[in-house]
Amino acid sequence: MSENPPEIPIIENVEPPEVKLTAPTLAETESTWLVVAKNRRVNRDWEALIERHPESTRRCYEDLCTAPTTRKPGRVFPLKGKLYKGVWEYEVTKGDRVFYVPDEELLKVVVYYAGKHPNAAPRP
Repeated sequence: MSENPPEIPIIENVEPPEVKLTAPTLAETESTWLVVAKNRRVNRDWEALIERHPESTRRCYEDLCTAPTTRKPGRVFPLKGKLYKGVWEYEVTKGDRVFYVPDEELLKVVVYYAGKHPNAAPRP
């Protein structure tokens, strides 16, 4: 006797292994951009970030949903170099970062790293 796996709701514009990024509580944002995690591990790291710094993470989430390509000196900026073409960094706190790739055609942000500030920027 086999059980069928529970049906997973299909979210427009999200393809496996991507998962919709967990929204922080009280984040009632008019979302223009779809924000997804590259995979479940990234979403789990994002959730840990929410636990550690709920206010800062909520602000980051709202910015990613509304204006992910708006520079904020010292806080939000694109990375330099051909390895990081199209990659942006968001300083959530002094020691925590989110790295993501915005797609302006699809209005979609793929977060590929969330967590402690790494010594070198991770590649997408």
